[in-house]
Amino acid sequence: MAVENGSADEAAAVTVTGARTVAPAKNRCTLATFDLPYITFYYNQKLLLYRAAPDFPDAVARMTAALADALRVFYPLAGRIRQDDDGGALAVEGDEGAEVFEAEAQGVAVDDLAGGDCSDEAEKVLQHLVPYTGVMNLEGLRRPLLAVQFTKLKDGLAVGCAFNHAVLDGTSTWHFMSSWAELCRGVPLSLQPIHDRSLSRSVRVRLELPASAEAHEKTDPNGPKKALVARVFSFPEPTVARIKAAANAALPPGAKPFSTFQSLGAHIWRAVSRARGLGPADITAFAVFADCRARLDPPLPPAYFGNLIQAVFTGVPAGMLLAGPPELPAGLLQKAIDEHDAAAVTRRLEEYEAAPKLFHYSDAGPNCVAVGSSPRFRVYDVDFGFGRPERVRSGGNNKFDGMVYLYPGRGGDGGIDVELALQPEPMQRLEKDDDFFLRQAA
Repeated sequence: MAVENGSADEAAAVTVTGARTVAPAKNRCTLATFDLPYITFYYNQKLLLYRAAPDFPDAVARMTAALADALRVFYPLAGRIRQDDDGGALAVEGDEGAEVFEAEAQGVAVDDLAGGDCSDEAEKVLQHLVPYTGVMNLEGLRRPLLAVQFTKLKDGLAVGCAFNHAVLDGTSTWHFMSSWAELCRGVPLSLQPIHDRSLSRSVRVRLELPASAEAHEKTDPNGPKKALVARVFSFPEPTVARIKAAANAALPPGAKPFSTFQSLGAHIWRAVSRARGLGPADITAFAVFADCRARLDPPLPPAYFGNLIQAVFTGVPAGMLLAGPPELPAGLLQKAIDEHDAAAVTRRLEEYEAAPKLFHYSDAGPNCVAVGSSPRFRVYDVDFGFGRPERVRSGGNNKFDGMVYLYPGRGGDGGIDVELALQPEPMQRLEKDDDFFLRQAA
């Protein structure tokens, strides 16, 4: 080897032993233990309705360009799920991108879909505004992990999104949505995502994946899903305050007060159990998908991008639930949530790693009420440059009997929207339940 401007001795002292070309590493994100249980859930669907959007082609072009920018930052959503050749670890890798659809529903107005008294016909239309209905998360081995549908309405725009739930939870979903909107408005991101999933817990777990969603559903001990009805019940701030006050009224001095979530969750649990006509000895379960970011030791920040949720369960005979005072179910929820500390979170992860399983909806428990989403998510701040959404809804995926999604009221004044799925007859009874709405009987 020759060295310019150097002596022969200097040249002899340097020997090139190899050469190679270095390229940027392909994005790869190994799914953590927190992620794996959701592989047999379905794509999580969100719908945002906007009134009087600007020119539809222009709006779609700007939002699509901003989506491409967002996917460079939130790169796991641009990849596909891969499984090691030996059937081992699942990971997200690649940059194939998201799928984007455009649609028209010119005969449908925003108010047809955004009102609290959305009709059964409007509910059916709503389900066509979000993509990937009926698509299980394991399809992420073959499909994009994010799909978006822009639909032109009579007087507005519907933005329907489907996220692979094995890749992210609600906190990360709304982190992405708010960031996408910021990029569309041309402002800097307020919070950069953290993609290092080893910060939570990443253990190599061998999963025997089913061949298809149909193959998995055939193994469900409860058989096919029943017909369901979805409704949104808006509780204004004064009603929420009354529910919370009733739950806390009989607490002794110095007792830990019940939170808004615990009070409202207990109120919904009792009302749904009444509507179902449960017998005194029938067990009813309540499940909440709790965010574990602050529960870990050390805790992780909200910017952690992935799944960091676990279902926290409690159960009681319906007779005790309905005959007891409101502080009884609120106390059960408070106890279950408080006890789900770092040690409990770790035990749950270890149990899953030792005996991994593919979940069914029936695993939520008998006569279940399960709560996802949170009124703390700032869903009405998702402004792409043409105002706040008129209504935020969930699609039909992951809605089993008793599934509840909580959203903040659009007014931002402490009200809460309760999106609930039930079988038709219990839903009819619930809609006539004066105690549920805290209204005076006629």
